Amino acid sequence: MRRPVALRLLSALATAGMGAAVCVAVTTPQASAAVGSATGFATRNGGTTGGTGGQTVRATTGTQIHAALCNRASSSTPIVIQVEGTINHGNTTKVSGSSCNTAADVIELKQISNVTILGIGNGAVFDQIGIHIREASNIVIQNVTVRNVKKSGSPTSNGGDAIGMEANVRNVWVDHVTLEASGGESEGFDGLFDMKNNTQYVTLSYSVLRNSGRGGLIGSSESDLSNDFITFHHNLYENLDSRVPLLRGGTAHIYNNHYVNIRESGINSRAGGRAKVDNNYFRNSKDVLGTFYTNQAGYWQVSGNIFDNVTWSSRSSENNPAGPNPTSNTSVSIPYAYSLDAASCVPSVVSQTAGANKGIRTSNGSCTPTNPTSGPPAPTTPAPTSSTPGPTSPPSGTNLSIGAGSDGSSKASGTSYGDVRDGNMSTAWSPSGATGQISIKWDTNTRVSRVNIREASGAVGNVRSWRLLNHDTGAVLATGSTAGVITFPAVSLRKITFDITSSSGTPRIAEFETYAG
Repeated sequence: MRRPVALRLLSALATAGMGAAVCVAVTTPQASAAVGSATGFATRNGGTTGGTGGQTVRATTGTQIHAALCNRASSSTPIVIQVEGTINHGNTTKVSGSSCNTAADVIELKQISNVTILGIGNGAVFDQIGIHIREASNIVIQNVTVRNVKKSGSPTSNGGDAIGMEANVRNVWVDHVTLEASGGESEGFDGLFDMKNNTQYVTLSYSVLRNSGRGGLIGSSESDLSNDFITFHHNLYENLDSRVPLLRGGTAHIYNNHYVNIRESGINSRAGGRAKVDNNYFRNSKDVLGTFYTNQAGYWQVSGNIFDNVTWSSRSSENNPAGPNPTSNTSVSIPYAYSLDAASCVPSVVSQTAGANKGIRTSNGSCTPTNPTSGPPAPTTPAPTSSTPGPTSPPSGTNLSIGAGSDGSSKASGTSYGDVRDGNMSTAWSPSGATGQISIKWDTNTRVSRVNIREASGAVGNVRSWRLLNHDTGAVLATGSTAGVITFPAVSLRKITFDITSSSGTPRIAEFETYAG
């Protein structure tokens, strides 16, 4: 007699060396696989539903995710894996079975189909461990954060890609995720969202990609032209060098995205690639559309976009920027229905909807975010406060930044991330452009309820607008228009980020002080 699902799952966990302590299967056969329905090209080719109709399993470790996959009756048996907590190398091991093909250093979705990975509760964070999709179909990933995945240094995972797809992948919907790194290739990171070797019918929606050298690619080389039918909509691309995306061959539909501080090149259509680029908002960026670093031309159809403080390079044999004043050089037919928000409201809509742990809100096509009818609620983090920093009295108590770590999105020549936590007002950090992020981080959770942003002499008032972020979850703790003392409801975190979104001159932050109270 076949054992009940819950007992079979506990047996798989025991085999994996994890015992039967944490993971629970919910045997409701009609459990929803995700919140909402797939959009864009993921709706074609039969659609993308993930694990809809299958069993629902909860996992708090990478090993439990692998065990849930391996315990299915077959590699195509639908399953919803609800994930909560931090997934890392320390709790992710290889699990074997006839319905899976897993590995110890990556979340492996290989040679399988009909799977949903859904972040729930206080959030799911894949820390320094990537998600690899290979020879797979009908996959949904929703409401998770993947951060700091490295291809060099230690530990490494997934070739440095936060989410990577390759080798005959079909129908993937990635929605409301946060993908981030802490630097570029020289710091050991690669792409945040990569597709290669015959990957098709993919949608990336309502997501955040930030603080990396490379956003993502479609095609690994000029000869890898089998990738096709990709949609990107309502995403935030922030503090990236290039590849937002890099499109080699194939068709991409790119609409209602917000691009901020793209430093080298943006949407790079080449080798016959065709991009339909509608109602996006590009700000404080360079060469946001064109064919770059090759003489093999790509094409684009543009309409309704806003270019706010965008600079353009001169044309050369291997660089063909679309601007200034981009015009279409092809026509792209889109086979599905979609609603466009006006480009002017994209920054507002995206800031309220994109990324993990925001309640899986979407847009109704009229510049108004809407709440889902079911699914994971927004975390219980307090709503961000609008802050007017105090001009005089600094916080009392111990400055927790002294002895902590720091990093950021970029640094100008002659400045260092460590300059903001050295207690010395004569040293300062500056981003490489007019905007950027600087973070303080600790090895363990630290309670913080107040920070003091101290601008360097001669640069006071240069910061004009900012956000203070709980970097662990992406939650906005406070916003404002003047640097200084910022107070907010106490939160326990490992990393806090000061995000400068506009400035009247080069920002120079001498000290980023943090206090418990």
